[in-house]
Amino acid sequence: MGREPGHTPQRKDAPTAEEVHAYLRDHPDFLVHHGDLVHHLTPPSQDRGRGVVDLQAYMVERLRGEVRLLKDQQRELIGTSRANMNSQNRIHAAVLFLLDAQSFEQLIQTITTDLAVLLDLDVACLIVESNGQDTPHVQTSGVRVVAPGTVDRWLGKADVALNADIQGDPELYGPGAGLVRSEVLIRLQVSSETPDGMLAFGSREPDSFHGGQGTELVGFLARVVERVIRGWLELPA
Repeated sequence: MGREPGHTPQRKDAPTAEEVHAYLRDHPDFLVHHGDLVHHLTPPSQDRGRGVVDLQAYMVERLRGEVRLLKDQQRELIGTSRANMNSQNRIHAAVLFLLDAQSFEQLIQTITTDLAVLLDLDVACLIVESNGQDTPHVQTSGVRVVAPGTVDRWLGKADVALNADIQGDPELYGPGAGLVRSEVLIRLQVSSETPDGMLAFGSREPDSFHGGQGTELVGFLARVVERVIRGWLELPA
């Protein structure tokens, strides 16, 4: 049957004040589960007589909690920004030291010694895979010559690994392994004519490196190391 012209559907009447009062009295935890409604309510003044709940105090305390949360988030953000800026400045300084090397020997010394100081580390090692036929003679303890396939064994298919709360492995750090409680390992691909290598940076602090950190800066540093080594040894890309 069609609707008569001009007919307006009947709307259900809104609950009366008495019904709302009765509902809230029967459900005293209503605002606990629907706290967002507090922002839409007009609170009573503090002096309403006996038996009246002071919603104004509740709202003020809620706002104070939100302010505390925002301040905590702000402090965390500022701390993270400062740490990122500090890390960026350290990486930039390290790159300049690498570019300033006057010989290949000085470059290796910079990688294995100066980087540890510049990046506030305890150990910095250059991991070099042998070609499977001979083991190159190494003049510094900061260079670790390892068997073919070692880099893939440590990194798998990744280019960077961040490991927290560990005990350093002598295979990577030699005598300095005892100082290492967290580490970052970065793959090096110097040339198509050389095996993969790896930078191993270790810290005595268990949480200096961890899985939640970004890897863009250390990745950039590794690309610079690849290029300067390739340049000194006159290797193709």
